[in-house]
Amino acid sequence: MGKPWFHPKRYGYGVGLPCSWEGWAVLAAFGAIMLGGPFLIDDAHLRLRAGLGVLAVVVLLVIVVAKTRGGWRWRWGQDE
Repeated sequence: MGKPWFHPKRYGYGVGLPCSWEGWAVLAAFGAIMLGGPFLIDDAHLRLRAGLGVLAVVVLLVIVVAKTRGGWRWRWGQDE
């Protein structure tokens, strides 16, 4: 797995904030795609815009799941 890019949530299931510059870069790229993508694609291509958003979310989830310290599981607040 290598160095983790994201902290796990303390309570619940999922991921918290990034813990390395790579994690912040992934979030910045995701934000740029989600905010800038619709301006690059014509209004007539709504399916392409939606597909870009869905693809960006899926890629983000794959990266975040693979790079979260301790993996994704339910947590009850105990430190690892």
